[in-house]
Amino acid sequence: MFTDSHCHLSFPELQAQLPQIRRAMQDAQVDRALCICTTLEEFASVHALATSYDNFWSTVGVHPDNEDVQEPSLDDLLERARLPKVVGIGETGLDYYRLGERSVADMEWQRERFRVHIRAARQTGKPLVIHTRSASEDTLAILKEEGGEAGTAGQATGVFHCFTETQAVARAALDLGFYISFSGILTFKSAADLREVARFVPLDRMLIETDSPYLAPMPHRGKTNNPSYVPLVARQIADLQQQSLETIAEATSRNFERLFTGVLA
Repeated sequence: MFTDSHCHLSFPELQAQLPQIRRAMQDAQVDRALCICTTLEEFASVHALATSYDNFWSTVGVHPDNEDVQEPSLDDLLERARLPKVVGIGETGLDYYRLGERSVADMEWQRERFRVHIRAARQTGKPLVIHTRSASEDTLAILKEEGGEAGTAGQATGVFHCFTETQAVARAALDLGFYISFSGILTFKSAADLREVARFVPLDRMLIETDSPYLAPMPHRGKTNNPSYVPLVARQIADLQQQSLETIAEATSRNFERLFTGVLA
């Protein structure tokens, strides 16, 4: 019924509890999950989850926050993207939230890493999983430069995951052909503006996720998140869009299938 389009089950706090998590997913009618890669070093463990369970899939990518890790070449990404059950490129994007003493100009390494991922996505035809934080202007600009013309063959597609940006950014992402994914943040009392964005995004362009182990939705905020909580995100969207929970579950799962076409292979 439900699909968690973004989780980190390879992280130690979740991997150690995997049997319990899978039982909780079954009880909550969470049928599928996409396991997200954040470094090349962890790819083998992420991919092993996908190949070990028929309702898990994986991505390959290096998160923009990760420094002092193996820098991905285009060949690195292409080689791993050819493996069974690898259905997306990422998590990738830009994050200027923790600049510290650095300037935006100092983050050119992040922008170049992002460009490499976009090129891999275009060559493989697999969607991007985009992370953007305090960097939406540059994220959109690089997607326009590298991603190809919207609506044309070979154009980069994908999803803006764990969306926390403005309605204007959501509109720009939708115009580029991307989907928008909402996480447990949508349930937080402080997220009134984000709930307005969730009302705006068309249901046929929306995904749901946990981003677990982070960002557990209410009433579990502050606890370790896991995919069995994704129905709580769906419930919030159902209330906002004045739809049934079943409608949200069906639409977001269908959108997942449409975007990550490899899940149907």
